[in-house]
Amino acid sequence: MIVLAIMGLVAAGVLMAMPDPRGRLSNEAERFAARTVAARDLAILEGRPVAVRVTAQGYAFDRRQGGTWTPIPEREFRSQPWSSGTAALVGQGGTIRTAFDATGQPSAPASITLTRNGEQVRVAIAADGGVRVGA
Repeated sequence: MIVLAIMGLVAAGVLMAMPDPRGRLSNEAERFAARTVAARDLAILEGRPVAVRVTAQGYAFDRRQGGTWTPIPEREFRSQPWSSGTAALVGQGGTIRTAFDATGQPSAPASITLTRNGEQVRVAIAADGGVRVGA
């Protein structure tokens, strides 16, 4: 009986120590922030607006081309879903969109909160174009 109790405790400890296969929420926020910074830099390099579009299900990047917004086809800027169980709190509109101009300034500051299993991490796009991750 004691051996079974000890084995149960050890098994519970192993399960608690196993990493989440989706990775940490902060890692997902860091990945999103890095791609957003790359989009800002692309706007500066190309000299035309680039936007980040965030929904509860994922995010994507668009560039202004011929007077319209078109998705960026390059692999690093393609539409990206959040990992399983992760959602972005985007409010009633269902979409947050911020465009970086040719100088890297956003059309408006934005705050995106990612949530998973009660944990939250915020990614802020500041008025100066800086992108920061915080709890």
